[in-house]
Amino acid sequence: MQRRKAIVIGSGVAGLASAVRLTVQGFETIVFERNSYAGGKLSLLEKDGFRFDAGPSLFTQPQNIERLFHDAGEDIHDYFHYESVPLSCRYFYDDGKVLDAATDAHVFDEALQTVMGEEKGALLHYLSKSEQLYQSIGTVFLNHSLHKRRTWLQPSIIKALKSVRFPYLFSTLHQYNKKHFSNPQTVQLFNRFATYNGSNPYQTPGMMSLIPHLELNEGTFYPKGGMISITNALYALAVKKGVRFYLNQPVDSIIHHQGRVKGIVAGTDNYFADVVVSNADVYFTYQQLLRDESKARKVLKQERSCSGVIFYWGMNKEFPQLHLHNIFFSGNYEAEFASIFQRKQLFHDPTVYVNITSKMEAEQAPAGKENWFVLINAPANTKQNWEQLKEELKQRVVQKLSTVLNEDVSAAIESEETLDPVTIESRTGSYLGALYGTSSNSKMAAFMRHPNFQSHIRGLYFCGGSVHPGGGIPLCFKSAEIVSNLVAQDFKRS
Repeated sequence: MQRRKAIVIGSGVAGLASAVRLTVQGFETIVFERNSYAGGKLSLLEKDGFRFDAGPSLFTQPQNIERLFHDAGEDIHDYFHYESVPLSCRYFYDDGKVLDAATDAHVFDEALQTVMGEEKGALLHYLSKSEQLYQSIGTVFLNHSLHKRRTWLQPSIIKALKSVRFPYLFSTLHQYNKKHFSNPQTVQLFNRFATYNGSNPYQTPGMMSLIPHLELNEGTFYPKGGMISITNALYALAVKKGVRFYLNQPVDSIIHHQGRVKGIVAGTDNYFADVVVSNADVYFTYQQLLRDESKARKVLKQERSCSGVIFYWGMNKEFPQLHLHNIFFSGNYEAEFASIFQRKQLFHDPTVYVNITSKMEAEQAPAGKENWFVLINAPANTKQNWEQLKEELKQRVVQKLSTVLNEDVSAAIESEETLDPVTIESRTGSYLGALYGTSSNSKMAAFMRHPNFQSHIRGLYFCGGSVHPGGGIPLCFKSAEIVSNLVAQDFKRS
């Protein structure tokens, strides 16, 4: 019997995971990738002896990748290793406060008492509610398609809906956090978790308070070799399972006829398949691959997520006061988000994230030096002059870091590369450089994300950060699993 065929467009985390799962289901699977490398945003930059994870830098919920290898019948330890990190992040404030967010909740709770003056147990209470919210609602909504009738008939969904409380939907994350912590700087810390899906804490609902559970209750981890090792492991697994890759091969269009997908056009050739999974940005899929301007415009009715400007700095010295993950907060967080989302401008006093993998593995940088991944939240691209903005931003960031660290940061930069919303879009296809597709700045955002399937074109599916359940590595793994379950159900019926 001839094997059914599947085509995956794009080799980001969700595309790679989807390809593996479809192959395990018995499909002959081909992945088309327009870049010369797999991984999408999860790629590697090497320059002047420094190694940088080019995109995502935080690794949580390793059970997602472990489950993929288990389902594929492979021992993950043959491909991938990671370790827990006891300090999730080190926070720096303009007034000189330095706060270590330990993944041991009791240790972190004590630090909040000592540094921030919070009541004993305030953190424990917050994280307990965060865990309850994730277990009762998050696991259901993040692991299933919200756009299938059978999902809503499950007893677990009905139970989850009953557990939804007023503050989770009708309070913003900021309002929710203010009720749990007394110090505005602590509130600012927990507001930060809205950025994990590119959203504004002063608009996104309190439901987002489930995010800290992933990092502070379940733990923060470091993959040996850096985040690129996730891509390398997934690619090696896919090849082992028989997935074929066509790199440097952009897809020109998706073929469909009479409500059924038929395959894709790439270059001068047609490739036919029973299933097509687009890991490309959903707007790009409709606008470029399906030539459906009406549905493309509908996607754009939802607000874009934030983007980012990244400086990859090779530093000629070590900074012992820094850790793997570091945050230097803005003095006015609310004004920063208003600037990004309302005025579409970089803020004059930005929050700065610095990731240094050489803190975990010295070989990530030359001896005695460090590799700094410096991320600043930015608006999506609306034709700003990014070259000029990056120069101005660099000066502000250097000044901010130098003041807080009491060191001349500029003098330590010996190597530099940058990434901005324009280059993010050109390399990854993320429309306007929005890192997470759409934001979650509304009460119904979770339900408005594009489904993982196209109801009018059977056999066409979507995965990745621009569709349900959202952006970030854990959710990309979940979207791949949702797609594979949908495919299994659809083909079982047929």
